[in-house]
Amino acid sequence: MGSVGYWRSNVRIILAISVAFAAVPVLAKGHPHRSGGNHEVSGYVRSNGTYVTPHIQKNPNATKLDNYSTKGNINPYTGKAGTVEPYAMKPTQNPH
Repeated sequence: MGSVGYWRSNVRIILAISVAFAAVPVLAKGHPHRSGGNHEVSGYVRSNGTYVTPHIQKNPNATKLDNYSTKGNINPYTGKAGTVEPYAMKPTQNPH
């Protein structure tokens, strides 16, 4: 292989490594709408006028068992134990 071919090969390797390292922080942070991890929720006012303070929330997924408010779990940010039964029926829910 000539010196030009050798140089091009090395440039491609260096470029590939640079792109891989640049992607690490993006991949490590995660996407706010993918399962796993957390995301920040800004404060907002509910339709009934109640203000909800900003907070950290688990990303949506297919289970209710890993929510911070679920009985058996502890919120790592507040230290509060969960109190919600994960599969309890709400009064307005009808199983049929």
